[in-house]
Amino acid sequence: MSITRDRILAELKRITLPDGGDVVSRDMVRAMQIDGSSVSFVIEGETPEMAARLGAVRDAAEQLVSAMDGVEKTSIVLTAHGPAAKQVPRGGQGEAPSLKIGGHPKPAQQEGPQKVAGIDRIIAVASGKGGVGKSTVSSNLAVALAKQGRRVGLLDADIYGPSQPRMMGVSKRPASPDGKTIIPLQAHGVTMMSIGLMVDPDQAVVWRGPMLMGALQQMLGQVEWGELDVLIIDLPPGTGDVQLTLCQRTALTGAIVVSTPQDVALLDARKGINMFKTLKTPILGLIENMSMYVCPKCGNEEHIFGHGGVREEAEKLGVPLLAELPLDLKVRVAGDSGTPIAAGDGPLADAYAALAKGLVAGGIA
Repeated sequence: MSITRDRILAELKRITLPDGGDVVSRDMVRAMQIDGSSVSFVIEGETPEMAARLGAVRDAAEQLVSAMDGVEKTSIVLTAHGPAAKQVPRGGQGEAPSLKIGGHPKPAQQEGPQKVAGIDRIIAVASGKGGVGKSTVSSNLAVALAKQGRRVGLLDADIYGPSQPRMMGVSKRPASPDGKTIIPLQAHGVTMMSIGLMVDPDQAVVWRGPMLMGALQQMLGQVEWGELDVLIIDLPPGTGDVQLTLCQRTALTGAIVVSTPQDVALLDARKGINMFKTLKTPILGLIENMSMYVCPKCGNEEHIFGHGGVREEAEKLGVPLLAELPLDLKVRVAGDSGTPIAAGDGPLADAYAALAKGLVAGGIA
């Protein structure tokens, strides 16, 4: 019988907690990875104090999983929510080691772009210039895909201007049980990681290219993403070091380019598209954001930034126009509040649901 996540969770449901419930029903099992006969996951306590009392629970989980047919190796890490999370090793207690982000990247072990373990598809969301709503599209697309039943990750690779922690409503520092592995956070059904969770939110990131490349390498390779159907990477605007490193070092399914219909935005979008072509990264499609504005009082539709420019560009390139998304105050308010509009219901959520359904139906996500 093959080892599956469902089988493992069924076994772990047998472990009751001192204060009631079990580790599965209380959503304490995170970052599960199954690699042949090896199983690893994290049991995340709700507080550091609670984690300190769960050594026996961790031991019981290890005994149950190790006894399963086909399991030869088991690794279970115990950690806790929050920046003061504690790692509780066998036989004692101790502080979780700190993790330094940034630095020169490690040399590639193999030639060419490499896959990230456990992740089926990786989609980069890009824009030629800032201010076109790329990060808003990324967060809402990730949530919409999760609502479609996909296992979704979201990596905020906009090192200089990370906005996903605010948009996804998370602010806790990810745990690092060994000073190397990073345990990502969960929000709205999405596994997420951002440099904004690792640095002071009020402090500017003043890094040269090698530091950016090292940080990106860490967030891709050292994060316990688990098994994902798709990882959405929110790229910084433009055509810089992060884009170059990602395309050359990581096996991407392809890129989605976001632009407004405005001529100035399209000029820069074309540069981004040419960059991906040069780097042999497939263009999966274009998204026209802020395509129209519908007056909430009279219902009149206005095309504030023009209309149809992205559609024309997609036709020239021979790639799909994936969506024409409206400009609406509710989208901004939802992002600022930490709950993407796609997490709810209504016409705006439906627009992102249609985008996600199209990507799933097309085998992209």
